[in-house]
Amino acid sequence: MDAGTIVVALGGNAISTSGDADIHQEFANTRRSIQHLRPLLESGRPLLLTHGNGPQVGNRLLSTELAFGRIPQIPLGVLVADTQGGIGYMIEQCLRNDMLQRGDERPVATLVTQVIVDPLDPALIEPTKFVGQVYGLEEAMALRESRGWTLREDRGRGWRRVVGSPQPLEVVNAPVIQVLLQNGALVIAGGGGGIPCYLDENGRYEGVDAVIDKDRLSALLANKLGAPELVILTGVSRVATAFGTPEEKRHDRLSVEEAQRFLQQGEFPAGSMGPKIEAALAFLAGGGERCLITDFDGLPEALAGGGGTWLTA
Repeated sequence: MDAGTIVVALGGNAISTSGDADIHQEFANTRRSIQHLRPLLESGRPLLLTHGNGPQVGNRLLSTELAFGRIPQIPLGVLVADTQGGIGYMIEQCLRNDMLQRGDERPVATLVTQVIVDPLDPALIEPTKFVGQVYGLEEAMALRESRGWTLREDRGRGWRRVVGSPQPLEVVNAPVIQVLLQNGALVIAGGGGGIPCYLDENGRYEGVDAVIDKDRLSALLANKLGAPELVILTGVSRVATAFGTPEEKRHDRLSVEEAQRFLQQGEFPAGSMGPKIEAALAFLAGGGERCLITDFDGLPEALAGGGGTWLTA
């Protein structure tokens, strides 16, 4: 593998395989996921980890709804910050323990990360980002009626709540992340896509109630850091077209032109593979060299050249 910073976006299944996983299960899942990262850790390359927070922030949203009228409500943006800290702590502890077992004493830093968005982004009006638990149709319709939620069908899974997901524009903490990487630290940042915020007319930061897609944020951050490679870890080993049909085809490699064509043809839905492909294309357009999309089990093989889907300019 070539030298240079590598950014790895950990999918939600790195931590939680179901919306009702308890903290002990989440720690166990995280420890298993970290083991799959060993080829990257042992390469000695500067490494930045980002991560999702869909199940966790969805559960926190549900908790605030259930406590309505008893405790003050917590805005979605603050819940993103809360889950950034909690999940970051869990990943950092598991990562440190794994590294210590192998005699790797490099420092690890978790950074709560703010991200600038446009407060007038149309995505705030038309929510698409899945968060939280999976519901059956009847329960989903009841929640839509009783709580005013927007719910959509997550293909192949069930019905889930969706919230606004604006495009990330700038990473407030990018200079600090760069300093940490340059000084040999492994960094965990941009959790859950980062905390959405904007600058008001007085140049002050204000929060936005939304969830930024963590893959789009990862692509932006990778470009800001000049990283040559981006790895997006998800629940499938390869990108597929005609997914779930008899004509399903899994791809080892995709050119930018092929990925753009399939995206325009609707092969990659907005609520699942679509943002990952868009993130990969944005990363390559911003100067990145190649992007890998695969699952945790397939990562070691993919890094050795035998699996996953590689997108190249």
